[in-house]
Amino acid sequence: MHYHSRIHEVLGIARGKGRVRFGGNKGKIFTLKAGDIAVLPAGTGHQCLSAGDEFLVIGAYPPTGTYDECTSVEDRQRALKAIPKVSVPRKDPVSGAGGPLSKLWKKAK
Repeated sequence: MHYHSRIHEVLGIARGKGRVRFGGNKGKIFTLKAGDIAVLPAGTGHQCLSAGDEFLVIGAYPPTGTYDECTSVEDRQRALKAIPKVSVPRKDPVSGAGGPLSKLWKKAK
């Protein structure tokens, strides 16, 4: 299990299928397969629980922000300060400028 406190992430499933957990140790479990996309706002815990050998995930990040990987309890206090400061991406990472995710994120901020 890990999360990113200073950048958002998009996961694209390129091949195969796997079971993943989003939202931390008590989060929700999903089966993802080729063609699926998951958009993870900064601070979203994620973990691969099981996958076949063919499972291929491609991670992508916006051009602004700094990649980090939080995995321990010691990361928590710093992360809680950093997460709210992560800027909303300029455009929806799936649908582009004007896409629905951009509108949702702007409402949430």
